[in-house]
Amino acid sequence: MFVPSFQRKYVWTRTQASKLIESLIIQCPIPVIYLNQERDERFAIIDGNQRVQSILQYLTDRFHLQNLQTYPELEGLSFSQLDPRIQRHIRNRTLRCIAILKDTHPQIKFDVFERLNTGAVQLNQQEIRHGMYHGKFMNLIDELEKEKVWKSVSSLKSDIRMKGAELILRFFALYEKQSEYKKPLKTFLNSYCESKARISEFELLSLKNLFLSTISIVHTLFGSSAFYMLDMNGTPVTTNINSALFDAVMVGVARSNLSDNAVAKVDKSEFLGKYCELINSETFRATIETGTSATSLVNSRINLFGNFLNRIAK
Repeated sequence: MFVPSFQRKYVWTRTQASKLIESLIIQCPIPVIYLNQERDERFAIIDGNQRVQSILQYLTDRFHLQNLQTYPELEGLSFSQLDPRIQRHIRNRTLRCIAILKDTHPQIKFDVFERLNTGAVQLNQQEIRHGMYHGKFMNLIDELEKEKVWKSVSSLKSDIRMKGAELILRFFALYEKQSEYKKPLKTFLNSYCESKARISEFELLSLKNLFLSTISIVHTLFGSSAFYMLDMNGTPVTTNINSALFDAVMVGVARSNLSDNAVAKVDKSEFLGKYCELINSETFRATIETGTSATSLVNSRINLFGNFLNRIAK
């Protein structure tokens, strides 16, 4: 059993940990610990990390009990200072565990993790996904999310809730698997992550190069206004990235015939003028404003933008 890297660091106070130890002593029921069986058959703690770490720390004399209610006479004592009878009470307690086995359907695993997500600051879907599918592929997304050109284009300079990571994931998934896309988006992204569980070094490098070359062209064409809705003068009319527009721009550019040399020759003023006409057209706006995860709208906006780019490239 181990604590995976995505889990929160140890954050319990000594009072919280002491009350847990006191509960063990008085035979008070302890909440179930949930484990996830990894592909290598090890078990990762997905719920109960704070409890497990508190017990381990107390058993190794790393803190003294404090603010006890039932056994105030134990106040200030470490484990080795306890009466042997009380030590046995603690050591002999059974911690109930429920294991999600490795062959469980990925979406069921995700749903279980999501239902267990009851912390003070609840994890969002990408944070859960980052934990459930941790490995080489998620490490690549972490690496790309830190790229300066991405920070510049996305304007997500202090992205602490993995918004940028989810956008990069969306790009890869739609670029490779658009023909398989169907609602809900959450399930589509989860399935794509699952397919990358045993990704090769060659594929990792290919995806990295794809992203960097695509974001480079996007940066040259749009600067920092790339994924924002613009008015007809090219001025952003929103303060947040439009994720649906992001899909169209990134996938469209990645599939286009545009190269860095071709982009360098594009009249930027003329290009942005035509781009603003496109995204403000009734047909295109319908694909990025409401119900944007519908299969038909995802396909439509990517295809519309792709056709636009192909005309520019000629």
